[in-house]
Amino acid sequence: MEHANLLPAFGPAIPEMVLAAGAMLLLMFGVFRKESPTAVASYGVLILFVITAFLVAGQGDLSMTTFSGMFTVDPFTRFVKLLILLAASAAVIMSVTFIRREGMDRFEFPVLIALAALGMMMMVSAASFLSLYMGLELQSLAIYVIAAFHRDNAKSSEAGLKYFVLGALASGLLLYGCSFVYGFTGSIEFNTVAQQIGTGKPSIGLIFGLVFILSALAFKISAVPFHMWTPDVYEGAPTPVTAFLAGAPKVAALALTMRVLFTAFPGISPEWNQIVVFVAIASMLLGSFAAIGQNNIKRLMAYSSIGHMGFALVGVAANSAEGIRGVLIYLTIYVIMNAGVFCCILAMRRGGNQVESINDLAGMSRSQPVVAFLFAMLMFSLAGIPPLAGFFAKFYVFMAAVQSGLYMLAVIGVLASVVGAFYYLRVIKIMYFDEPAEVLDRGMPGELTVVLGLSGLFTMFFFVYPAPLLAGAQFAASALFP
Repeated sequence: MEHANLLPAFGPAIPEMVLAAGAMLLLMFGVFRKESPTAVASYGVLILFVITAFLVAGQGDLSMTTFSGMFTVDPFTRFVKLLILLAASAAVIMSVTFIRREGMDRFEFPVLIALAALGMMMMVSAASFLSLYMGLELQSLAIYVIAAFHRDNAKSSEAGLKYFVLGALASGLLLYGCSFVYGFTGSIEFNTVAQQIGTGKPSIGLIFGLVFILSALAFKISAVPFHMWTPDVYEGAPTPVTAFLAGAPKVAALALTMRVLFTAFPGISPEWNQIVVFVAIASMLLGSFAAIGQNNIKRLMAYSSIGHMGFALVGVAANSAEGIRGVLIYLTIYVIMNAGVFCCILAMRRGGNQVESINDLAGMSRSQPVVAFLFAMLMFSLAGIPPLAGFFAKFYVFMAAVQSGLYMLAVIGVLASVVGAFYYLRVIKIMYFDEPAEVLDRGMPGELTVVLGLSGLFTMFFFVYPAPLLAGAQFAASALFP
C-alpha cells in the first residue's frame, strides 16, 4: 500500500524527478563512453527537455503541493517552467558547434545546463525558504562551472571566479534574510509567514530579513545595485553560456521574486514596493546610459539585460494581476529575442575566430544580408519599436504600472527606453552604413539558422496573433492573484 501511495504523493514533482534522473543517466553515459560523446549528450539533453516539458504541460490546471507543503505546482509555475526549458534548449542548441570549434568538446557541458534548469524549476516551485535555497544553489553551482568552462581562456576563468565569489555573497545574504524571517515569524513556509505577518504593523527585524532576501534575488536578476558581476561575466563566459545567463536564470529568479513577494509578504507590500520601485528605476537608467559607451557586443548585451530586468520589475511594482501578466509576457518575448541576438553574435567570426567588437559588425549587411536584417529587427525590437514584439512587452508592463497609479515609474520607463534606443540603433548603423575593415566569414551553422529564423519570425509577426501568449500569461497570473 505504501508503494501505491508514493506516486500521488510525489506527483507534482515528477517532471523534476525525470529531469534529474535523465541528467544522471547522461552523466554516467558520458563517463563510461570512450570517445567524446558531447553531441550525443547535447541531443540527449534536448530530448530530456522535451519530455520534461510534456510532463509539465500535462499536469493540468490544478494547484498541487508535495514534500510537506515545500513544493508547489500551479498555472504560474507551469508557465515559467516551460519558458525556462525553452531558454535552456536554445542555449544547448547554440552550443553544439561552438564548443567543438573552441576546443571545449566535453560532454559535461549540456548536462550542467540540464542540472541548472532543474535547479531553476525547483526555485519556481518553492513554497518555503528551504526549498528556495536548495533550488537556487543547484542552479548557481552548475552555472559557476559552465561560466568557467573554457579552462584555457583567462577571461572565462575570471568570469567563473567573479560569479562564484559574488554568488556566494548573495547566498549568504539570502540565508541571513531567511533566518531573520524565521526568527520573527517562527516559520519558513511562505503561507505560514504570510499568516503570521497578517495585516498588523511589521517588526523591524522582519523588514531587515525582507531586505536581505530581496538583495540576494536582485543579484540573481542582475538588478542595480547588485549588477556589478554582469558585464565581466557576460564578456568572459563562452558565448552560449552568456546566452543562457541572459535568459533562463533571469526568468527563474524574477518568477521566484514574484512568488516570494506575493505569497510570503503580501501583508507588507507598501514596504517592499518601495524597494522594487527604486531597483526598477535604477536598473532602467543604468542599463540605458551605461551601455552607450560599450564597444564589446557582449558587454552591451549585459547592460541591455540590466535595463530589461528594470522594465520587467515595473510590472512587479504594479502589485496586481495585470502586472504579473505583463511580466510573464515580457519575459517570454525577451527570452526569444535574446536567443536570436546571441545567434547573430555567434555568427560574428573572422578567419574562423570569434570576434566581439561592435565595430566588427561593419559591412555585415553585405556579407550576410539575411542575418543582418534579422539582427536589425531584433535590435529594433529590443529598443521597443512598434509593431515588433519588444514594443508589446514594454506596453503591457507600463500599462500595468499606469493602472496601479505608478505614473512616474511608467514615464521614467518610457524615457529610459528612448535613451536605450540609441545604442541599439548604433549597432544597426554600423552594420548597414560603416565600411568594413575586413569582412566577416559567411555562413552560419544549421542549428543557429533555425533558432535565429524562429526568433526573427516571432519578433516580427507577434502582433498578428498574440492571443495564445496573452491568454496563457493571464491564466498563469491568476494563480498568484486569484
